[in-house]
Amino acid sequence: MTIDRQLLLLGLLRAQEMHGYQLNEFIDQQMNFCVDLKRSTAYYLLDKLCRDGYVAEEVEREGNRPERRVYRITSAGELRFQELLRQNLATYVPPVYAEDIGVIFAHQLATDESLRLLNARREAIQSHRTRLEILHVQLPPSHTAVIEHHLLHLDAEIAWVDRLIAARSKHTPPNGADRTAP
Repeated sequence: MTIDRQLLLLGLLRAQEMHGYQLNEFIDQQMNFCVDLKRSTAYYLLDKLCRDGYVAEEVEREGNRPERRVYRITSAGELRFQELLRQNLATYVPPVYAEDIGVIFAHQLATDESLRLLNARREAIQSHRTRLEILHVQLPPSHTAVIEHHLLHLDAEIAWVDRLIAARSKHTPPNGADRTAP
């Protein structure tokens, strides 16, 4: 189980006990810009946290509604949360950008096509940045630093793509694609 996902679930349950649907809704609505956690994975991780003794679950029924599991952090979970939080704050894992692979081979395409594709990438980045600016206003102050972190990375990404576009615009091979080795 990845440490960041364990920290996330324990941290949310530390704030309040919740049923699985509430946890998933909170993640989908307020954290999906920085966390990629599918619902099925969240339930799997909650079960694992229960087996490890970090989370306890109770079955609850309200009126005619179906039964649901309500999760709460245990005292062992609180200790694990504190340990993971300290570890997470002190650690840096360099990001890996899968999209960089295409940049290595962009010269294999005709200049006009690679420029069109790079401009499409730039538009997608800008669109995502706009979405984060909206979230910056809508989400609670606890999210501010994380959103600002993402905005700074997106600004750097836009500047980098602009440099790629400028460099590619200057290089126009006479016969279409530049098929030299990477």
